[in-house]
Order: sequence, then structure tokens, then C-alpha cells
Amino acid sequence: MQAKELIVAISGASGFSYALRLVECLLGAGVRVHLLVSDAAREVSRLEMDWPLPEGHEPLKQALVERLALSESHARNLCLYDKRDWTSPVASGSAPIDGMIICPCSTGTLAAVANGMSTNLIERAATVCLKEHRRMVIVPRETPVSAIQLEHMHKLAQLGVRVLPASPGFYHKPESVDDLIDFIVARILQQVDLPQDLIKPWGSQHS
Repeated sequence: MQAKELIVAISGASGFSYALRLVECLLGAGVRVHLLVSDAAREVSRLEMDWPLPEGHEPLKQALVERLALSESHARNLCLYDKRDWTSPVASGSAPIDGMIICPCSTGTLAAVANGMSTNLIERAATVCLKEHRRMVIVPRETPVSAIQLEHMHKLAQLGVRVLPASPGFYHKPESVDDLIDFIVARILQQVDLPQDLIKPWGSQHS
């Protein structure tokens, strides 16, 4: 069976750690990850993680390989593209992409996707996924939200987009920030039909 291929877009909302853990888990599950990182996401990485990301997709890939301690086989499944690489597979509906995850999803990216804009590769990839009726998950990380942002989420939900706010639960008794991150990443994996063992399903303690 052919391996699943997913686009992961990291936009400029707070929560870069969610994206890193997601990429790590997807690669660990044998998924081919097409990674897109916005300029604003680079600033978030610097501010939240004290990790200035290198410019250029090849230096960035090497930095991610080292940061996540990826094996050679997992590293081969990580593909990065420049923000205006219109010849990349993610820019066309003819490429065999299974879906897209925007994690975290900034309100600016949310607005662009909801209104069909294509000014950069993240927006173009999202437009392609929508027109091809592919699985899409967005992970907004903003609070409170305005009526405009709720309207954008509603519009996308009506198109079949899974709206998964970065609002971790506590019933799994988290003991660290990593446990809270894993809660959200586990829910994302479930939305793209991938198994997860990061958290126990609700009710499993009674089985």
C-alpha cells in the first residue's frame, strides 16, 4: 500500500511546538510530509523556542533532522519548499497528496484560506486541497475569537474542513507541557485516520 502523503503548514500563530511534535509523529508513522513554514512561523520559533530557523529549505530540513533526531529513512520522507515554489507538488491538484494540516493556524491564514486567496504556497496548497475535496485539518490557536474569525471557521467547516482548536483536555492527567502537546497531536492524527498511542482513549481505563 502506498504511504500516505500529507502537507503540514506551520503559520504564525503561537504553538510552534505543536507543529514540531506533529511532524515527528507523522514521519514516525511512515507518512511522507510536505512541510511549509511561513515567515511569521519562523519568528514564533525564535520567540517561543529560542530557535532561529535557517533560511532556505535545505538548511531548514537539516536543522529539523538534527532537532528531531530523524533516522535516514524518516529524513527522506521530509520534503520542504520555498514559500513561492509554484512548481512544487503541493501547488497542483495532479500530485497524489492525501490531505493538509495547518498547525498552528493563524487568524490571517484562516482568513486567507476561507476566502480562497493564493498569495503564498500555504494558501495555494490549501486552495488545491479544498477544490480536490481532500482531507484538511486546521488548528487555530487564538483566544478570544471575533465574529469574523468564527465566520471563517464556520465557512470552512461547511466545506468539510476539520476545525481542531489547540485546546488540550485534562482528563488524561497531564504532568507536563509535553503531555498537553501530545493531547492535541493525538487528536490531529485521529482526524487524518492515523493510529496514535500518545494518549489513552476516553473510557479505556474501564476496558
